[in-house]
Amino acid sequence: MTPPWLLPAFVLLLGYALGSIPFGIILTRLAGAGDLRQIGSGNIGATNVLRTGRKGLAAATLLLDLLKGAVAVLVGAALIDGGGPMAGVMAFIGHCYPVWLRFAGGKGVATMMGVVSALYWPAGIVFAVVWLGMLFGTKWSSVGGMSAAVSAPVAMWAFGRIDLVPVSLAMALILLWRHRENIGRLMKGTEPKIGSSKA
Repeated sequence: MTPPWLLPAFVLLLGYALGSIPFGIILTRLAGAGDLRQIGSGNIGATNVLRTGRKGLAAATLLLDLLKGAVAVLVGAALIDGGGPMAGVMAFIGHCYPVWLRFAGGKGVATMMGVVSALYWPAGIVFAVVWLGMLFGTKWSSVGGMSAAVSAPVAMWAFGRIDLVPVSLAMALILLWRHRENIGRLMKGTEPKIGSSKA
């Protein structure tokens, strides 16, 4: 007889495994752009891929990081009742803390957008609008990402999806923690803007 905990455990592990795929590193290596962790900020996300000067690679990284969050939610939901939020959060954690990279992952913005969009698409639209609005309005990638993350639990609450507020709030808090160095630079006025180089 199959233990009742086995399928939920599989969903959690599957979500984490999907989220931990470092597409930024994989794509830059395949393109001959070197080790992304030795470029710019050393982050594995799309913003740092953009610092290689290859906009196509950055766009592909953004899309794939978003899709892995969405796919985790959809697969989790198909496997077990309530599995969508479980797998989604684990995909987000996997992106931020991948075991393959000694838990030094990305900031989680694109993956969180994928998770939020798959859980409840209207909140995903709010996330995208806030992200792009703040990104192009301030030219700070970190401000756009953090603003979008905070908007997610607010949108879930406003749309009446109270059941998804804890999940989105947890991801937002982790994302803000991952941006703690950016917050420090913003306060000092040294945070680089999109298009600027970072040694």
